[in-house]
Amino acid sequence: MRYIPAHSKLPGDTGRESRVPGHRDRPTHGVELGPMKIALGADHAGFELKQKVKQHLLDRGLQVDDKGTNSGDSVDYPDFARKVGEDVVQKQADLGILVCGTGIGMAMAANKVAGVRAANVSNEFEAQMAREHNDANVLTLGARVLEPSAAFKLVDKFLDTQFAGGRHQLRVDKIMKIEQQGREQHA
Repeated sequence: MRYIPAHSKLPGDTGRESRVPGHRDRPTHGVELGPMKIALGADHAGFELKQKVKQHLLDRGLQVDDKGTNSGDSVDYPDFARKVGEDVVQKQADLGILVCGTGIGMAMAANKVAGVRAANVSNEFEAQMAREHNDANVLTLGARVLEPSAAFKLVDKFLDTQFAGGRHQLRVDKIMKIEQQGREQHA
């Protein structure tokens, strides 16, 4: 079975069920859930860190769908941002992680995919708030600005933080409304 997002309710869900430690928003409800699936991508600048993050995710027992790149040869980051973003939006992955030199380009490109809320973070507080308040579904990291150990901490905080919902859901809904209106204006 696959991961069930927090906004999905199972029959009989009262919102008070226990959560599986180490997996964000994973209601147990007596249903066996498989490991969270992460779509992972990088450009050439992020390739080495992506490989290390991939191993870190596998060590946590998560499924990883590596979208590339598969070497340090020069490539265009928007191609990988799109692949990961589309997988997340189409629910082929539960969350996405993208790595480039600074994380900025990946965030900009991923956020062009309708339904993606990508956050480029540089500390654990930002990683937590991106999930808890903004329901970010893609994390972007900068290989030229983060040591691997720091990146692992950001990944862990992002994956282990639950979306708070409530007033924050109203704000996320407004973000999504802006996105929808923009698509309609440009159609």
